[in-house]
Amino acid sequence: MTQDELKQAVAKAAIEYVVDGEIIGVGTGSTANFFIDELGKIKHRIKGAVASSEATAERLRSHGITVFDLNEVETMPVYIDGADEINGGGAMIKGGGAALTREKIVASVAQKFVCIADGSKLVEVLGKFPLPVEVIPMSHAVVARKLAALGGEPRLRVKDGKPVVTDNGCYIIDVLGLSITDPADVEDKINNIVGVVTNGLFARQGANVCLLGTADGVKKLEF
Repeated sequence: MTQDELKQAVAKAAIEYVVDGEIIGVGTGSTANFFIDELGKIKHRIKGAVASSEATAERLRSHGITVFDLNEVETMPVYIDGADEINGGGAMIKGGGAALTREKIVASVAQKFVCIADGSKLVEVLGKFPLPVEVIPMSHAVVARKLAALGGEPRLRVKDGKPVVTDNGCYIIDVLGLSITDPADVEDKINNIVGVVTNGLFARQGANVCLLGTADGVKKLEF
C-alpha cells in the first residue's frame, strides 16, 4: 500500500471515534486532510468542528462543515490529528505543518486525543524528526542559542528565502539531532525558554489512542 492509502485507511478508522451530535476537534496536515474528507461524508451526524489552523478551517468549510471558534466551546469528546513521530507511550512530535500551538490548544479542550498515522511514524525514541519550536520573531536568535545549549541543532524554518510565519504571526525553529528519552522533561525545559510560544512535543498531554496504518491493516494502540 502507498503512504496515502495507509493514511486514508486510518482516516476511515477514526470515524469510529466521532461522537454524534457533538463538536469534533480536527488537526492539520496530510493525514488530517484525509480525515476531513471522511468527516464530510457524515457531516449530518455532527454539530461541527474546531479547526487547529486556517488551512483546516478552509477544508472543513469546503465540505459544508460548520467551524466553531474554540472560545465558544467548553469541551469536546475527541480531537483527531496526525503526528510526525509517536513513541510507545503516546508521546508525539508534531508541528511539521507549523500548526503546533493551535493543535496543542485545541487538543487541551478534548477529552480524548486520537492520533492517526502511517506505521512509519511509530518510533522507539523521539527526535529523528526535527522538533518544531514556535517562537516570537524578535526572540528567534536568542532562543536558537539556548536550544543549541540543550544539545540540538536549531534551524530557522525558511521558505522562498523568508522565515515561515505561522497563523499566530510567529516563526518556527526546527531542532535537529535530538534523542528524546524523556519527552515530558524536554517539553517543559523548552517551554520555559523566554520567547518560546510552545514546542512540538506532545508528552504532558499525549495521545490516548493511536491508529496506525500498516500493510496488514489498521492497528490500534491505547495509552
